[in-house]
Amino acid sequence: MSKFVETNYTSTREILKFPDHYVAIAVTVSDEGIEVNEYGKKVIPAGTIVGGKSKPVLLNEDEVVVRKNTQGTDANEAEGVLFYDVDVTYGAKEAAMLIHGFIAIDKLPEAPAVDAVTALKQISFIK
Repeated sequence: MSKFVETNYTSTREILKFPDHYVAIAVTVSDEGIEVNEYGKKVIPAGTIVGGKSKPVLLNEDEVVVRKNTQGTDANEAEGVLFYDVDVTYGAKEAAMLIHGFIAIDKLPEAPAVDAVTALKQISFIK
């Protein structure tokens, strides 16, 4: 049986520097390892750098994505950036992952690791 939850959001975070030039693909975001926030929700913020959990999602569309911004460990496996906030409170959730475009670096939840910036060849981070 499915559960219906209604949540009202007042606005979304715009991470694009140039909103008319980007490419995004559909992905499934994993809920593993995500901590509950002060509102009792598991929300992954827009601008989080992600990639396939165990193999590249760009080659395996059924692969879930996880955070890939840890310098020196898995940042070189980054494949994209979450376009919008994703609520994974009730399990893995579908989302949009940017694979090409220009992102305002000051709008990201955390600074991108050097390895992640290098891995994301079609994304430019602009101040």
